[in-house]
Amino acid sequence: MTSPSPSTSMRVGVNLMWCLPGQVGGSEQYLTRQLAGALDAQPDLDLTVFATPEYLDRHRQTLVGAELVAAPVDGHARWKRVAAESTWLYARTGGFDVVQHGGGTAPRAAHRPYVLTIHDLQYRTYPEYFTPLKRRYLDSMIPRSARRAAMVTVPSEYVRRSVIRELGIDGDLVAVVPHGYEPELLVDRTPEADLRERFGLGDGRVLLYPAMTAPHKNHRFIVELLETEWRDPDLRLVLIGGRGLAADALDAMIAAASPGTRERIVRPGRATDADKNGLIALAAALVFPSTYEGFGAPLIEAMALGTPVLCSNATCLPDVAGDAAVVKPLLPASWAAGLDEVIARRDELVVAGRRRVEAFTSRRSGEALLGVFARLEEILGIA
Repeated sequence: MTSPSPSTSMRVGVNLMWCLPGQVGGSEQYLTRQLAGALDAQPDLDLTVFATPEYLDRHRQTLVGAELVAAPVDGHARWKRVAAESTWLYARTGGFDVVQHGGGTAPRAAHRPYVLTIHDLQYRTYPEYFTPLKRRYLDSMIPRSARRAAMVTVPSEYVRRSVIRELGIDGDLVAVVPHGYEPELLVDRTPEADLRERFGLGDGRVLLYPAMTAPHKNHRFIVELLETEWRDPDLRLVLIGGRGLAADALDAMIAAASPGTRERIVRPGRATDADKNGLIALAAALVFPSTYEGFGAPLIEAMALGTPVLCSNATCLPDVAGDAAVVKPLLPASWAAGLDEVIARRDELVVAGRRRVEAFTSRRSGEALLGVFARLEEILGIA
């Protein structure tokens, strides 16, 4: 059963001026895919996206059907973006029935009603991963933005519970809009032979961890496993993603590891979408030892590409994984056994993953977002 859709007369604006391509993690794909899914589900949706020229250049073909408006700032200087949201964006959104602010905060000068998308509340769970200035900013802006919102959307039930508990928002006004994947994910990928040759992966098993080196991504745990438990000399661990706050510590840890461990770690850095998809597809398993996630989109991407998943039992990950992954506590012995289980149950997990991913398509994500807009129409009496 699909969600209700808003009327064709409802004008919807979306603020993505904060979204810097390649620098904001999974939130870029999350918002882009749900908007594309909404346009697919309701082609006559009156949707206008306000974003940086760089974002629009990258996603113009994905958001066919939306009006795309380039912001006068590139988004790299926060103060300039905040100023533009309160002036330039404010002046252009007065005629909309609702505006969705997708970055977890809304400008102080924001037309109401608006929908606020909160990706996670990690800054409250792990405040040590944020500078004091960033914590003060988030603690000031997120609760205020959420309290003024007509509705709040979140990527998972875990984040929904967090928002209700931490911010005191009425649960009836917090809706889950799940992540989705695009059909192109299944076809846009570099061939396995090319990747194995280019990255020196040999003929053995490959484990892939696609994540920026942020502290909560817990790369250290995987490297320790490679040193102590996963000692197959033909096994390769591929770490893709940008450099985050934990990058230097990870560099030092790998440098101090044994030669046998160092030579089995491959770090290409940021990967193209085709390389990332190809690496996921060839991997014996996607490993995901994160200690905090608002959703964990790589789990769904791996399932869509027919790759088994071994992940931690932290935050939302068990809910996203369902019965289609091996979920283990972050203990070396558990993960050593977990990899054996993934290999033994590979065919079963691939089938379960393909079934699981049907609940996380871009179309389903878009339909959930349309349901939020339709509910607002009903609540607010928008004709």
